[in-house]
Amino acid sequence: MRTEVPAGMSRKEAEIFAKLDPQRLPKHIAIIMDGNGRWAHRRHLPRVAGHRAGMDSVRSTVETASRCGIPWLTLYAFSVENWKRRPRTETGFLMALLRRYLKQEVPELNKNNVRLQYIGRKHELPPEVQERMEWAQEATSRNTGTILTLALNYGGRTELADAFASIVKQAMSNGGIQHLQIDEETIGKHLYTANLPDPDLVIRTSGEMRLSNFLLWQLAYAEIYVTPTLWPDFSGMHLLEAMAEFQKRERRYGGLVAHHTQPA
Repeated sequence: MRTEVPAGMSRKEAEIFAKLDPQRLPKHIAIIMDGNGRWAHRRHLPRVAGHRAGMDSVRSTVETASRCGIPWLTLYAFSVENWKRRPRTETGFLMALLRRYLKQEVPELNKNNVRLQYIGRKHELPPEVQERMEWAQEATSRNTGTILTLALNYGGRTELADAFASIVKQAMSNGGIQHLQIDEETIGKHLYTANLPDPDLVIRTSGEMRLSNFLLWQLAYAEIYVTPTLWPDFSGMHLLEAMAEFQKRERRYGGLVAHHTQPA
């Protein structure tokens, strides 16, 4: 059992943390942040109020992950489907909110030794957003703690399509498609997440039982944790509760039992 509780945790967070086995914490946590709209609707507020409130949850979650020494944290921030499924006014607000978040949070990310990076079709985002993203990534590039990955303009199927296109392009430049060989390792090297390990734990807020086109390849063996808590109400305490549940499970890979280890 861990005896030293990181500074900054509330009493309740400290109680949960003290019961965690430091040797069996998830290395990579992925989160589907859902429920902003419903949170706002229940309070008779516009949807954008839910998105704004969700930024506080991002801050709390990132801080807690950093304090716990989680090496990788990936947040599903904006999907490729959002362009079609949300009104233009809402997507415009989300892009402005993203720019504001990146500017405001860089000092906190540096304070918590968090390094920022992104996955998705970044080149399709507005130029001013791309510029702010590049600035924030560079500003945190020297940090050595938790790597925070924001999935922006991301879709699991889009990622696979881009990976296959990249594999074919590489084959064409290396002697032609007749020499093309595809296996799991090859696909993995061409995914957006090629520099990341697969998540051990995926958290879905708002109680929905679906992956919503998120990390479809990478989540093959991840433990799934669904909470009814809406994203704006999610906090570091909820993240700790998810990790506690993770440690209660006996991980299985295709019928084989493994005790919190990566598949060979």
